[in-house]
Amino acid sequence: MRNLTLLTDLYEITMGQGYFNEGRHEKLAAFDVFFRPNKLITYSVAAGMEQVAEYLENLHFTEDDIAYLRSLGIFSEDYLAYLSKLRFHGDVLSVEEGEIVFPYEPILTVKAPMIEAQLVETAILTFVNHQTLIATKAAKIVDAAGGGVMEFGLRRAQGADAGIYGARAAMIGGCVGTSNVYAGKLFNVPVSGTMAHSWVMDFGSEIEAFRAYARSFPDNCLLLVDTYDTLKSGVPNAIEVFKELRAAGHEGKGIRLDSGDLAYLSKQARKMLDDAGFPNAIICASGDLDEYSIASLKTQGAKIDSWGVGTKLITSADLPALGGVYKLAAVFEDGAEIPKIKLSDTTEKITNPGMKELYRIYDRGTGKAIADYIVRENERIDEEKPLELFHPVETWKRMTVKNFTARNLRTPLVLGGKCVRKALPLAAYSERFKAEKARFWEEYTRRDVPHIYKVDLSPALCKLKADMVCREKGK
Repeated sequence: MRNLTLLTDLYEITMGQGYFNEGRHEKLAAFDVFFRPNKLITYSVAAGMEQVAEYLENLHFTEDDIAYLRSLGIFSEDYLAYLSKLRFHGDVLSVEEGEIVFPYEPILTVKAPMIEAQLVETAILTFVNHQTLIATKAAKIVDAAGGGVMEFGLRRAQGADAGIYGARAAMIGGCVGTSNVYAGKLFNVPVSGTMAHSWVMDFGSEIEAFRAYARSFPDNCLLLVDTYDTLKSGVPNAIEVFKELRAAGHEGKGIRLDSGDLAYLSKQARKMLDDAGFPNAIICASGDLDEYSIASLKTQGAKIDSWGVGTKLITSADLPALGGVYKLAAVFEDGAEIPKIKLSDTTEKITNPGMKELYRIYDRGTGKAIADYIVRENERIDEEKPLELFHPVETWKRMTVKNFTARNLRTPLVLGGKCVRKALPLAAYSERFKAEKARFWEEYTRRDVPHIYKVDLSPALCKLKADMVCREKGK
Protein backbone atom coordinates (compact mmCIF):
# COMPACT_ATOMS: atom_id res chain seq x y z
CA MET A 1 0.00 0.00 0.00
CA ARG A 2 1.38 3.42 -0.97
CA ASN A 3 1.92 5.97 1.75
CA LEU A 4 -0.05 9.00 0.54
CA THR A 5 0.38 11.20 3.61
CA LEU A 6 2.01 13.96 1.53
CA LEU A 7 -0.88 13.85 -0.95
CA THR A 8 -2.08 17.17 0.35
CA ASP A 9 -1.91 20.89 -0.32
CA LEU A 10 0.86 22.78 1.44
CA TYR A 11 -1.59 25.00 3.30
CA GLU A 12 -2.90 21.99 5.21
CA ILE A 13 0.57 21.50 6.70
CA THR A 14 1.22 25.20 7.26
CA MET A 15 -2.11 25.54 9.07
CA GLY A 16 -1.01 22.55 11.12
CA GLN A 17 2.10 24.47 12.16
CA GLY A 18 -0.11 27.39 13.18
CA TYR A 19 -2.52 25.19 15.16
CA PHE A 20 0.49 23.56 16.82
CA ASN A 21 2.03 26.93 17.75
CA GLU A 22 -1.28 28.18 19.18
CA GLY A 23 -1.91 25.02 21.16
CA ARG A 24 -5.10 24.34 19.15
CA HIS A 25 -3.85 21.28 17.26
CA GLU A 26 -5.51 18.66 19.47
CA LYS A 27 -8.84 20.43 19.88
CA LEU A 28 -11.61 18.24 18.48
CA ALA A 29 -13.18 19.45 15.22
CA ALA A 30 -15.67 18.20 12.65
CA PHE A 31 -15.62 18.81 8.88
CA ASP A 32 -18.32 17.97 6.32
CA VAL A 33 -17.80 16.87 2.71
CA PHE A 34 -20.54 17.97 0.32
CA PHE A 35 -20.88 19.31 -3.20
CA ARG A 36 -22.78 22.24 -4.59
CA PRO A 37 -25.32 22.25 -7.45
CA ASN A 38 -24.33 22.29 -11.09
CA LYS A 39 -26.67 22.46 -14.06
CA LEU A 40 -25.46 18.99 -15.13
CA ILE A 41 -25.87 17.38 -11.69
CA THR A 42 -29.20 15.67 -11.23
CA TYR A 43 -28.18 12.95 -8.82
CA SER A 44 -24.76 11.57 -7.96
CA VAL A 45 -23.49 8.10 -7.03
CA ALA A 46 -21.21 8.13 -4.00
CA ALA A 47 -17.88 6.33 -4.38
CA GLY A 48 -14.34 6.35 -3.03
CA MET A 49 -15.09 5.62 0.64
CA GLU A 50 -12.88 2.52 0.73
CA GLN A 51 -9.92 4.57 -0.45
CA VAL A 52 -10.64 7.18 2.22
CA ALA A 53 -10.54 4.48 4.92
CA GLU A 54 -7.34 2.92 3.57
CA TYR A 55 -5.65 6.31 3.43
CA LEU A 56 -6.62 7.24 6.99
CA GLU A 57 -5.53 3.89 8.43
CA ASN A 58 -2.13 4.24 6.76
CA LEU A 59 -1.59 7.93 7.55
CA HIS A 60 1.98 8.53 8.78
CA PHE A 61 4.98 10.65 7.86
CA THR A 62 8.07 8.66 6.91
CA GLU A 63 11.61 9.81 7.64
CA ASP A 64 11.91 10.86 4.01
CA ASP A 65 8.68 12.85 4.30
CA ILE A 66 9.98 14.70 7.35
CA ALA A 67 13.32 15.32 5.63
CA TYR A 68 11.52 16.81 2.64
CA LEU A 69 9.38 19.07 4.84
CA ARG A 70 12.50 20.17 6.70
CA SER A 71 14.14 21.07 3.39
CA LEU A 72 11.38 23.60 2.71
CA GLY A 73 12.75 25.71 5.54
CA ILE A 74 9.35 26.84 6.88
CA PHE A 75 8.57 24.37 9.68
CA SER A 76 9.93 24.23 13.22
CA GLU A 77 11.79 21.20 14.52
CA ASP A 78 9.32 20.60 17.36
CA TYR A 79 6.46 20.59 14.84
CA LEU A 80 8.31 18.18 12.57
CA ALA A 81 8.96 15.92 15.56
CA TYR A 82 5.23 15.99 16.30
CA LEU A 83 4.36 15.12 12.70
CA SER A 84 6.82 12.19 12.73
CA LYS A 85 4.60 10.47 15.31
CA LEU A 86 1.24 11.59 13.97
CA ARG A 87 -1.46 9.04 13.17
CA PHE A 88 -5.16 9.45 12.44
CA HIS A 89 -7.23 8.80 15.58
CA GLY A 90 -10.57 10.25 14.50
CA ASP A 91 -13.97 9.05 13.38
CA VAL A 92 -15.58 9.22 9.95
CA LEU A 93 -19.28 8.92 9.24
CA SER A 94 -20.30 8.52 5.61
CA VAL A 95 -22.86 7.25 3.14
CA GLU A 96 -22.21 3.82 1.70
CA GLU A 97 -20.63 3.44 -1.72
CA GLY A 98 -23.30 3.27 -4.39
CA GLU A 99 -25.66 5.50 -2.41
CA ILE A 100 -27.51 8.19 -4.35
CA VAL A 101 -26.62 11.64 -3.06
CA PHE A 102 -27.53 15.23 -3.85
CA PRO A 103 -26.01 18.73 -3.52
CA TYR A 104 -25.53 20.20 -0.02
CA GLU A 105 -25.78 16.83 1.72
CA PRO A 106 -23.03 15.92 4.23
CA ILE A 107 -22.01 12.72 2.47
CA LEU A 108 -19.01 12.33 4.77
CA THR A 109 -18.06 13.89 8.13
CA VAL A 110 -14.62 13.75 9.74
CA LYS A 111 -14.43 14.23 13.52
CA ALA A 112 -10.87 14.28 14.83
CA PRO A 113 -8.23 16.43 16.51
CA MET A 114 -7.99 19.63 14.46
CA ILE A 115 -4.56 18.99 12.97
CA GLU A 116 -5.55 15.49 11.84
CA ALA A 117 -8.89 16.59 10.44
CA GLN A 118 -7.30 19.49 8.58
CA LEU A 119 -4.40 17.50 7.18
CA VAL A 120 -6.61 14.89 5.47
CA GLU A 121 -8.87 17.36 3.65
CA THR A 122 -7.18 17.33 0.27
CA ALA A 123 -6.77 13.55 -0.04
CA ILE A 124 -10.35 12.85 1.04
CA LEU A 125 -11.68 15.30 -1.53
CA THR A 126 -9.44 13.73 -4.18
CA PHE A 127 -10.86 10.25 -3.55
CA VAL A 128 -14.50 11.22 -3.16
CA ASN A 129 -14.70 13.93 -5.84
CA HIS A 130 -13.11 11.82 -8.56
CA GLN A 131 -14.81 8.50 -7.99
CA THR A 132 -18.24 10.00 -7.31
CA LEU A 133 -17.94 11.99 -10.53
CA ILE A 134 -17.03 8.94 -12.65
CA ALA A 135 -19.55 6.62 -10.98
CA THR A 136 -22.24 9.18 -11.73
CA LYS A 137 -21.21 9.57 -15.37
CA ALA A 138 -21.15 5.79 -15.75
CA ALA A 139 -24.60 5.50 -14.20
CA LYS A 140 -26.06 7.94 -16.71
CA ILE A 141 -24.40 6.19 -19.64
CA VAL A 142 -25.61 2.79 -18.44
CA ASP A 143 -29.11 4.19 -18.00
CA ALA A 144 -29.13 5.46 -21.58
CA ALA A 145 -27.84 2.13 -22.90
CA GLY A 146 -30.10 -0.03 -20.79
CA GLY A 147 -27.05 -2.03 -19.64
CA GLY A 148 -24.19 -3.79 -21.35
CA VAL A 149 -21.65 -0.95 -21.00
CA MET A 150 -17.92 -1.71 -20.80
CA GLU A 151 -15.43 0.90 -19.57
CA PHE A 152 -12.71 1.42 -22.21
CA GLY A 153 -11.09 4.63 -20.99
CA LEU A 154 -7.64 3.85 -19.58
CA ARG A 155 -5.64 5.28 -22.50
CA ARG A 156 -7.61 8.55 -22.33
CA ALA A 157 -7.64 8.96 -18.55
CA GLN A 158 -5.77 11.84 -16.93
CA GLY A 159 -3.08 9.59 -15.53
CA ALA A 160 -2.74 6.04 -14.25
CA ASP A 161 -4.62 6.51 -10.97
CA ALA A 162 -7.48 8.21 -12.79
CA GLY A 163 -7.69 5.19 -15.09
CA ILE A 164 -7.50 2.65 -12.27
CA TYR A 165 -9.93 4.25 -9.84
CA GLY A 166 -12.08 5.57 -12.66
CA ALA A 167 -12.59 1.95 -13.71
CA ARG A 168 -13.52 1.10 -10.12
CA ALA A 169 -16.05 3.92 -10.02
CA ALA A 170 -17.47 2.98 -13.42
CA MET A 171 -18.22 -0.51 -12.12
CA ILE A 172 -20.07 1.00 -9.14
CA GLY A 173 -22.06 3.08 -11.63
CA GLY A 174 -23.18 -0.06 -13.46
CA CYS A 175 -20.58 -0.96 -16.07
CA VAL A 176 -20.28 -4.70 -16.62
CA GLY A 177 -16.58 -4.81 -17.40
CA THR A 178 -13.42 -2.84 -18.06
CA SER A 179 -10.58 -3.02 -20.55
CA ASN A 180 -8.20 -2.12 -17.70
CA VAL A 181 -6.38 -5.34 -16.75
CA TYR A 182 -4.72 -3.81 -13.69
CA ALA A 183 -8.12 -2.69 -12.36
CA GLY A 184 -9.54 -6.12 -13.18
CA LYS A 185 -6.94 -7.77 -10.98
CA LEU A 186 -7.00 -5.15 -8.22
CA PHE A 187 -10.79 -5.06 -7.83
CA ASN A 188 -11.66 -8.56 -9.09
CA VAL A 189 -13.97 -7.34 -11.85
CA PRO A 190 -14.53 -8.66 -15.39
CA VAL A 191 -12.14 -7.52 -18.13
CA SER A 192 -12.96 -7.38 -21.81
CA GLY A 193 -11.25 -6.62 -25.12
CA THR A 194 -10.21 -8.37 -28.29
CA MET A 195 -8.26 -6.61 -31.04
CA ALA A 196 -7.29 -3.21 -32.46
CA HIS A 197 -7.16 -2.10 -36.08
CA SER A 198 -3.41 -2.70 -36.03
CA TRP A 199 -4.07 -6.44 -35.80
CA VAL A 200 -6.08 -6.40 -39.01
CA MET A 201 -3.64 -4.09 -40.76
CA ASP A 202 -0.63 -6.28 -39.93
CA PHE A 203 -1.88 -9.18 -42.07
CA GLY A 204 -1.96 -9.41 -45.83
CA SER A 205 -5.75 -9.35 -45.88
CA GLU A 206 -8.64 -8.76 -43.52
CA ILE A 207 -9.91 -12.33 -43.69
CA GLU A 208 -6.42 -13.66 -43.00
CA ALA A 209 -6.33 -11.49 -39.86
CA PHE A 210 -9.76 -12.72 -38.78
CA ARG A 211 -8.80 -16.37 -39.32
CA ALA A 212 -5.60 -15.94 -37.31
CA TYR A 213 -7.52 -14.42 -34.42
CA ALA A 214 -10.10 -17.20 -34.58
CA ARG A 215 -7.35 -19.79 -34.32
CA SER A 216 -6.12 -18.23 -31.10
CA PHE A 217 -9.56 -17.58 -29.58
CA PRO A 218 -12.07 -19.96 -31.17
CA ASP A 219 -14.57 -19.64 -28.30
CA ASN A 220 -14.24 -15.91 -27.80
CA CYS A 221 -13.98 -14.58 -31.32
CA LEU A 222 -15.24 -11.01 -31.56
CA LEU A 223 -13.99 -9.34 -34.73
CA LEU A 224 -13.39 -5.64 -35.43
CA VAL A 225 -15.00 -5.14 -38.83
CA ASP A 226 -14.47 -1.46 -39.75
CA THR A 227 -10.77 -1.32 -40.65
CA TYR A 228 -11.41 -1.11 -44.41
CA ASP A 229 -15.10 -1.32 -45.38
CA THR A 230 -17.61 -2.49 -42.81
CA LEU A 231 -20.38 -3.81 -45.04
CA LYS A 232 -18.45 -4.79 -48.17
CA SER A 233 -15.61 -6.66 -46.49
CA GLY A 234 -15.66 -6.54 -42.68
CA VAL A 235 -19.00 -8.18 -41.96
CA PRO A 236 -18.84 -10.64 -44.91
CA ASN A 237 -15.36 -11.75 -43.84
CA ALA A 238 -16.51 -12.12 -40.25
CA ILE A 239 -19.42 -14.28 -41.41
CA GLU A 240 -17.08 -16.46 -43.43
CA VAL A 241 -14.83 -17.00 -40.40
CA PHE A 242 -17.85 -17.71 -38.19
CA LYS A 243 -18.95 -20.41 -40.65
CA GLU A 244 -15.48 -21.96 -40.49
CA LEU A 245 -15.58 -21.86 -36.67
CA ARG A 246 -19.00 -23.52 -36.62
CA ALA A 247 -17.77 -26.28 -38.90
CA ALA A 248 -14.99 -26.90 -36.37
CA GLY A 249 -17.44 -27.02 -33.45
CA HIS A 250 -17.16 -23.43 -32.21
CA GLU A 251 -19.39 -20.37 -32.35
CA GLY A 252 -18.26 -16.85 -33.20
CA LYS A 253 -19.05 -14.35 -30.47
CA GLY A 254 -19.80 -11.31 -32.61
CA ILE A 255 -18.46 -8.13 -34.20
CA ARG A 256 -17.39 -4.66 -33.07
CA LEU A 257 -18.11 -1.39 -34.87
CA ASP A 258 -15.80 1.50 -33.98
CA SER A 259 -16.59 4.16 -36.57
CA GLY A 260 -19.05 5.37 -39.16
CA ASP A 261 -22.83 5.67 -38.95
CA LEU A 262 -23.33 3.23 -36.10
CA ALA A 263 -27.12 3.21 -36.40
CA TYR A 264 -27.12 2.36 -40.12
CA LEU A 265 -24.16 0.00 -39.97
CA SER A 266 -25.49 -1.93 -36.99
CA LYS A 267 -28.89 -2.45 -38.63
CA GLN A 268 -27.31 -3.65 -41.86
CA ALA A 269 -24.82 -5.85 -40.02
CA ARG A 270 -27.60 -7.37 -37.91
CA LYS A 271 -29.54 -8.31 -41.04
CA MET A 272 -26.45 -9.80 -42.67
CA LEU A 273 -25.59 -11.87 -39.58
CA ASP A 274 -29.17 -13.08 -39.16
CA ASP A 275 -29.52 -14.00 -42.83
CA ALA A 276 -26.26 -15.94 -42.62
CA GLY A 277 -27.55 -17.98 -39.67
CA PHE A 278 -25.86 -16.12 -36.80
CA PRO A 279 -28.73 -14.45 -34.86
CA ASN A 280 -26.85 -14.88 -31.59
CA ALA A 281 -23.71 -13.07 -32.72
CA ILE A 282 -23.57 -9.83 -30.76
CA ILE A 283 -22.83 -6.37 -32.12
CA CYS A 284 -20.63 -4.22 -29.94
CA ALA A 285 -20.17 -0.51 -30.62
CA SER A 286 -17.43 1.87 -29.53
CA GLY A 287 -16.08 5.22 -30.67
CA ASP A 288 -16.46 8.42 -28.64
CA LEU A 289 -19.79 7.46 -27.09
CA ASP A 290 -21.65 8.97 -24.14
CA GLU A 291 -25.21 8.92 -22.79
CA TYR A 292 -26.42 11.42 -25.39
CA SER A 293 -25.03 9.65 -28.45
CA ILE A 294 -26.18 6.27 -27.11
CA ALA A 295 -29.70 7.58 -26.49
CA SER A 296 -29.74 8.97 -30.03
CA LEU A 297 -28.59 5.66 -31.50
CA LYS A 298 -31.28 3.76 -29.63
CA THR A 299 -33.90 6.23 -30.86
CA GLN A 300 -32.69 5.52 -34.41
CA GLY A 301 -33.22 1.80 -33.86
CA ALA A 302 -29.56 0.81 -33.76
CA LYS A 303 -29.03 -2.94 -33.36
CA ILE A 304 -26.29 -2.77 -30.75
CA ASP A 305 -26.00 -5.28 -27.91
CA SER A 306 -23.10 -3.88 -25.93
CA TRP A 307 -21.23 -0.64 -25.71
CA GLY A 308 -17.56 0.19 -25.17
CA VAL A 309 -17.31 3.69 -23.72
CA GLY A 310 -13.96 5.35 -23.13
CA THR A 311 -12.98 9.01 -23.26
CA LYS A 312 -16.25 10.67 -22.32
CA LEU A 313 -16.78 8.28 -19.42
CA ILE A 314 -13.33 8.17 -17.83
CA THR A 315 -12.92 11.97 -18.10
CA SER A 316 -16.58 12.86 -17.44
CA ALA A 317 -16.13 15.08 -20.45
CA ASP A 318 -19.13 17.39 -19.99
CA LEU A 319 -18.56 17.86 -16.23
CA PRO A 320 -14.84 17.50 -15.45
CA ALA A 321 -15.14 18.17 -11.70
CA LEU A 322 -17.76 17.35 -9.08
CA GLY A 323 -16.91 20.43 -7.00
CA GLY A 324 -16.99 18.76 -3.61
CA VAL A 325 -15.80 20.86 -0.66
CA TYR A 326 -14.63 20.23 2.91
CA LYS A 327 -15.97 22.72 5.42
CA LEU A 328 -15.63 23.12 9.18
CA ALA A 329 -18.96 22.35 10.85
CA ALA A 330 -18.09 22.36 14.57
CA VAL A 331 -15.37 22.41 17.19
CA PHE A 332 -15.57 21.00 20.70
CA GLU A 333 -14.44 22.47 24.00
CA ASP A 334 -14.74 20.47 27.22
CA GLY A 335 -16.94 18.03 25.32
CA ALA A 336 -19.42 20.71 24.26
CA GLU A 337 -20.17 21.31 20.59
CA ILE A 338 -19.63 24.79 19.19
CA PRO A 339 -21.25 24.96 15.73
CA LYS A 340 -19.37 26.82 13.00
CA ILE A 341 -20.71 28.48 9.86
CA LYS A 342 -19.16 29.96 6.71
CA LEU A 343 -20.94 33.03 5.42
CA SER A 344 -21.12 34.32 1.87
CA ASP A 345 -22.87 37.00 -0.14
CA THR A 346 -24.08 34.05 -2.25
CA THR A 347 -26.83 32.44 -0.19
CA GLU A 348 -26.21 28.97 -1.56
CA LYS A 349 -22.61 29.08 -0.30
CA ILE A 350 -23.56 29.57 3.35
CA THR A 351 -22.77 26.28 5.07
CA ASN A 352 -25.03 24.24 7.34
CA PRO A 353 -23.53 24.45 10.85
CA GLY A 354 -23.01 21.85 13.54
CA MET A 355 -23.11 18.08 13.73
CA LYS A 356 -25.81 16.63 11.53
CA GLU A 357 -27.63 13.48 10.44
CA LEU A 358 -28.88 12.77 6.93
CA TYR A 359 -32.18 10.95 6.35
CA ARG A 360 -34.10 9.89 3.27
CA ILE A 361 -37.87 10.15 3.55
CA TYR A 362 -39.97 7.56 1.69
CA ASP A 363 -43.69 7.40 1.06
CA ARG A 364 -44.90 4.38 3.01
CA GLY A 365 -47.49 3.46 0.37
CA THR A 366 -45.35 3.54 -2.77
CA GLY A 367 -41.92 3.09 -1.20
CA LYS A 368 -40.68 6.00 -3.34
CA ALA A 369 -38.28 8.67 -2.09
CA ILE A 370 -39.91 12.01 -1.28
CA ALA A 371 -37.00 14.09 -0.01
CA ASP A 372 -33.72 14.03 1.85
CA TYR A 373 -33.77 15.63 5.28
CA ILE A 374 -30.80 17.08 7.15
CA VAL A 375 -31.26 17.32 10.93
CA ARG A 376 -29.12 18.19 13.92
CA GLU A 377 -27.18 15.37 15.56
CA ASN A 378 -29.31 13.33 17.96
CA GLU A 379 -32.48 14.85 16.49
CA ARG A 380 -34.89 12.01 15.90
CA ILE A 381 -37.69 11.70 13.35
CA ASP A 382 -41.03 10.39 14.63
CA GLU A 383 -42.59 8.41 11.78
CA GLU A 384 -45.96 8.53 13.54
CA LYS A 385 -46.19 12.32 13.37
CA PRO A 386 -46.55 14.58 10.30
CA LEU A 387 -43.24 15.92 9.02
CA GLU A 388 -42.99 19.43 7.64
CA LEU A 389 -40.49 19.88 4.81
CA PHE A 390 -39.47 23.30 3.56
CA HIS A 391 -36.87 24.69 1.19
CA PRO A 392 -33.75 25.77 3.11
CA VAL A 393 -33.55 29.10 1.24
CA GLU A 394 -37.02 29.73 -0.17
CA THR A 395 -38.74 28.76 3.08
CA TRP A 396 -42.24 29.51 1.79
CA LYS A 397 -41.96 26.34 -0.31
CA ARG A 398 -43.35 23.83 2.18
CA MET A 399 -45.07 20.48 2.29
CA THR A 400 -46.33 18.25 5.08
CA VAL A 401 -45.62 14.53 4.79
CA LYS A 402 -47.67 11.82 6.49
CA ASN A 403 -47.46 8.03 6.32
CA PHE A 404 -43.71 7.94 5.67
CA THR A 405 -40.58 6.05 6.66
CA ALA A 406 -37.14 7.52 7.28
CA ARG A 407 -33.72 5.94 6.67
CA ASN A 408 -30.45 7.28 8.04
CA LEU A 409 -28.11 7.36 5.04
CA ARG A 410 -24.81 7.43 6.95
CA THR A 411 -22.99 4.82 9.00
CA PRO A 412 -19.55 4.72 10.65
CA LEU A 413 -16.67 4.23 8.22
CA VAL A 414 -13.75 4.81 10.58
CA LEU A 415 -13.77 4.80 14.40
CA GLY A 416 -10.70 5.65 16.42
CA GLY A 417 -8.61 5.64 13.25
CA LYS A 418 -9.63 2.10 12.25
CA CYS A 419 -11.92 1.12 9.39
CA VAL A 420 -15.07 -0.52 10.75
CA ARG A 421 -16.91 -1.05 7.48
CA LYS A 422 -16.41 -4.29 5.60
CA ALA A 423 -15.30 -3.84 2.00
CA LEU A 424 -17.71 -5.42 -0.48
CA PRO A 425 -17.30 -6.57 -4.09
CA LEU A 426 -17.93 -3.72 -6.53
CA ALA A 427 -20.97 -5.57 -7.83
CA ALA A 428 -22.60 -5.18 -4.41
CA TYR A 429 -22.13 -1.40 -4.54
CA SER A 430 -23.57 -1.34 -8.05
CA GLU A 431 -26.58 -3.38 -6.91
CA ARG A 432 -27.10 -0.97 -4.01
CA PHE A 433 -27.20 1.91 -6.45
CA LYS A 434 -29.63 0.18 -8.80
CA ALA A 435 -31.93 -0.85 -5.95
CA GLU A 436 -32.02 2.68 -4.54
CA LYS A 437 -32.52 4.29 -7.94
CA ALA A 438 -35.61 2.12 -8.38
CA ARG A 439 -37.05 3.88 -5.32
CA PHE A 440 -36.95 7.26 -7.05
CA TRP A 441 -39.58 8.55 -9.41
CA GLU A 442 -38.18 8.74 -12.94
CA GLU A 443 -38.84 12.48 -12.97
CA TYR A 444 -35.95 12.97 -10.50
CA THR A 445 -33.37 10.85 -12.33
CA ARG A 446 -34.17 11.41 -15.98
CA ARG A 447 -31.36 12.71 -18.17
CA ASP A 448 -33.10 15.79 -19.58
CA VAL A 449 -34.68 18.55 -17.47
CA PRO A 450 -35.16 16.49 -14.29
CA HIS A 451 -37.46 17.60 -11.51
CA ILE A 452 -35.43 19.01 -8.62
CA TYR A 453 -35.29 16.54 -5.74
CA LYS A 454 -35.91 18.11 -2.33
CA VAL A 455 -33.03 18.37 0.16
CA ASP A 456 -34.47 20.11 3.21
CA LEU A 457 -33.37 21.15 6.68
CA SER A 458 -35.20 20.37 9.89
CA PRO A 459 -36.74 23.36 11.71
CA ALA A 460 -34.12 23.00 14.45
CA LEU A 461 -31.21 23.07 11.99
CA CYS A 462 -32.80 25.88 10.01
CA LYS A 463 -33.18 27.96 13.20
CA LEU A 464 -29.59 27.31 14.23
CA LYS A 465 -28.41 28.41 10.80
CA ALA A 466 -30.56 31.55 10.76
CA ASP A 467 -29.53 32.54 14.29
CA MET A 468 -25.84 32.08 13.47
CA VAL A 469 -26.14 34.11 10.26
CA CYS A 470 -27.77 36.97 12.16
CA ARG A 471 -25.20 36.79 14.94
CA GLU A 472 -22.17 36.65 12.65
CA LYS A 473 -23.52 39.40 10.37
CA GLY A 474 -24.09 41.57 13.43
CA LYS A 475 -20.50 41.38 14.63
